[in-house]
Amino acid sequence: MGKTKHTGPVKLPKSLEPDLWVSKVPFGLGKIKPHHIRDTMKVAWENKDNLGYAARILRKGVCDGCALGVLGLKDQTLTGPHLCTTRLNVLRLNTMPAMKEKDIHRDVDELRKMSSTELRKLGRIPYPLIRKPGEKQFRRLSWDEALDLISNKIKQLDPKQLAFYLTSRGITNETYYTAGKVARFLGTNNIDNASRICHSPSKTALSRSLGIGASSCNYKDWIGTDVLLFWGSVAANNQPVSTKYMYAAKRKGTKIIMINPYYEPSMDKYWIPSIPDSALFGTKIADDVYQVNIGGDIAFMHGIIKHWFEMEEIKPGSAINHEFVNAHVNGFDELKEKATSYNWEQLEQSSGIAKERIVELSELLAKSNSGIFVWSMGLTQHRFGTDNVSQVANLAMLRGFIGREHCGVMPIRGHSGVQGSGEMGADPFVLPGGGMDDANKRRVEQHWGFEIPDWQGDIVGVSLENTLLPDDHDRKLKLYYMSGGNFLETMPNPNFVKQCLENIDIRVHQDIIFNTSTLVDAKEAVVVLPAMTRYEQPGGGTSTSTERMVYLSPEIEGPRMEEARAEWEIYLDLARRVKPDQKHLVHFKNAEHIRDEISRANPNYDGIQHLDPEGDVFQWGGAWLCEGGICPTPDGKGNLIPVEIPELRKPEGHFYVTTRRGKQFNSMIYSDSDPFNNADRYDVLMNEEDGKKYHINQGDAVVVYNQCGTFNGRAKFVPVKAGNIELHWPEGNILISKGVFEKYAGIPEYNASVIVEKAETYYAHKDTKYVEKRIEELETETH
Repeated sequence: MGKTKHTGPVKLPKSLEPDLWVSKVPFGLGKIKPHHIRDTMKVAWENKDNLGYAARILRKGVCDGCALGVLGLKDQTLTGPHLCTTRLNVLRLNTMPAMKEKDIHRDVDELRKMSSTELRKLGRIPYPLIRKPGEKQFRRLSWDEALDLISNKIKQLDPKQLAFYLTSRGITNETYYTAGKVARFLGTNNIDNASRICHSPSKTALSRSLGIGASSCNYKDWIGTDVLLFWGSVAANNQPVSTKYMYAAKRKGTKIIMINPYYEPSMDKYWIPSIPDSALFGTKIADDVYQVNIGGDIAFMHGIIKHWFEMEEIKPGSAINHEFVNAHVNGFDELKEKATSYNWEQLEQSSGIAKERIVELSELLAKSNSGIFVWSMGLTQHRFGTDNVSQVANLAMLRGFIGREHCGVMPIRGHSGVQGSGEMGADPFVLPGGGMDDANKRRVEQHWGFEIPDWQGDIVGVSLENTLLPDDHDRKLKLYYMSGGNFLETMPNPNFVKQCLENIDIRVHQDIIFNTSTLVDAKEAVVVLPAMTRYEQPGGGTSTSTERMVYLSPEIEGPRMEEARAEWEIYLDLARRVKPDQKHLVHFKNAEHIRDEISRANPNYDGIQHLDPEGDVFQWGGAWLCEGGICPTPDGKGNLIPVEIPELRKPEGHFYVTTRRGKQFNSMIYSDSDPFNNADRYDVLMNEEDGKKYHINQGDAVVVYNQCGTFNGRAKFVPVKAGNIELHWPEGNILISKGVFEKYAGIPEYNASVIVEKAETYYAHKDTKYVEKRIEELETETH
């Protein structure tokens, strides 16, 4: 790992830069844009019953929203205060009062009529609950009754029939670590986390390409890099504080490039509320936008690499950093053979980008002395997500944009806790400090004092599918223990997911609020356990940011749910009940004790045990991973990985669909209208030329359908790549096929081929063979 230390936050320039202004009309009056002041006032009103506590969380706590790593109102990138509406929206989860008894014990059919947004507003879960088949309301029970019921069931099961899942809603490293240890203590490797459905391909790809599983650089490196490229990432919407870093980068002359099927308005123009001139006049963000086809990224990147080799034929050294490649990279000849084997027609057709535009970006990158590639789910949520990310790593290595200032590869995280989940071992493929290989397993076993199961654990998608196995199958999932999460709204094909959830004997929802999945039946019982937030946990808790900063968020004085418990403590209590004779092997006195063990079990986290209880931070791995080009691989070199262009043929009249986020935090929706484009949650975002081609007008009722389902919405014309449409997530998940997982990382495929028709056309043929025939066309496509 690198030895260079992060040098701390820098100051924004005080002078104005009118060339970056969107408009001289103050506050973007008359434009479609977020209203930060109004939203802030709304959040203050929602928290009026606990304003003092809310203020303390903002001043002292580590943000439980995205993974930028804001501690209090400050971070390690820029001086000055940082606050965004995403964090303010999430704030109410921590300050709201308990649910009223009349709501907790309401008829479940009445609760099922409510959305997750409406359920969330009912308040916090105050005490343990249970509902058995045939019962119409949840019943209260004691903690002893709840945990005895769960532990007695676990004792009856083959450990392969037990699984754990942890989402990232404010969950701390201490909880991830304890859950991973308890799962193995109970004999199961079936434990997974939310990164499986967002950034698992990033970790898998970076591991095979560079030997790392996290961002190689810092946000601070954005400020002063020659080119900052966002690939399938709408950071301005999902990580709003990052717009301050973009602003600072532009003031230093950085070129910002967006690659996305949709010309996302938030990455075009943004009014940054904590920068006065930007708050008044807005900031132009992206310098250029490349609208790639959904799934066309590998072809686009092959085009860049192909042109680099063409440049090299004319003038060696004009595009490729041979000094870096020769010293630090394997696989150069193999990648050259692959990239040059494709003709330009193939690359243009797959990517959707003209050769001239590909050449333009190729030459910009070739002339740049530094560059950073940032990406998110636009690259990862594909059945070829790992190859997408390896192709990004290929670009970075060929230019030598690795292991030095203002250079790197960054999978930007959307959850505050998700980076630490795998590093703590809450993953079927990893343990603290490494993988499930024999050497690391034996090492961790020595720390833990018990054997770790040898069999391969299942990813979350397979665990759900295993609920439908015959009852006598040794991997039939019979007890699923979930910390947070709502698979009905995060996994593809919600109808299939509901069927899976209903086929589990006992389903445990350890959470702070109800959501729609809480209300689904189970064969024996649904048990609901009230959890503490990160700000309530005794001894505080840590989380790891995108840039590998490990922050301690202290316990914050304020109101408490009387029966809510720290999540790591609940796991320990359960383990003691299942194996009382060995309970000493999973005993932690307090949060400090857990951090002390983490520091030994995962050497990268040596230092976590010394964090100050009033809020502290350190960065594992140094400022840059692969510093000086030396990678933590067996031979110290990075690996160029040749990847195939995915075949994405579709008949005339068919579209590719992908999902996007509106005003929401992950699956938690805060508005039915997107403040950046005024789109409704059920609008179908499509290209106006496609509308003309198929006689669809703006606002027309349309039906989007395929073999998985039918989506009813209205056409909204936006600057999205022709032949592609976008729907909001999770509403669009009904069109995504079940059981399609990326072969390396196991992420579900979140894109699909669909047909879009005017509703009147669709329903006119509803009782004929027309629809079935059109779906058959989809099913014969080659993927």
